[in-house]
Amino acid sequence: MARIAGVDLPREKQIQISLTYLYGIGRTTAKQICEKAQIPTEKRTKDLTEDEIHRIRETLEQGYKVEGDLRREVSLNIKRLMDLGCYRGLRHRKGLPVRGQRTHTNARTRKGPKRGIVRQRVVSAAPPPK
Repeated sequence: MARIAGVDLPREKQIQISLTYLYGIGRTTAKQICEKAQIPTEKRTKDLTEDEIHRIRETLEQGYKVEGDLRREVSLNIKRLMDLGCYRGLRHRKGLPVRGQRTHTNARTRKGPKRGIVRQRVVSAAPPPK
């Protein structure tokens, strides 16, 4: 089993698909990595040799931020925006959509489950009947 950047890649999938299991790598980047490492994109992960896995690791180390480093950078960027107090930072802090989406309806992914309206029972001021 190929283990790259602390992630076990699925054995039965093509290497260009398997690489997308790494945080920060999509289909296009996976294809570029395969080209730089001189590995056919159709090759299955289980069929890779140790030399090919080593070339993939070297390619990733040379020019790509993945997994922990990328997650750390993204979280620091968000924290910086929140510390600045800019509009995007405030939206992150409140848990609302950041990129201009409407919130009157929708936005449930960001806002969480809908909370019902709490209604209080109306008690009349009139004395009870005798």
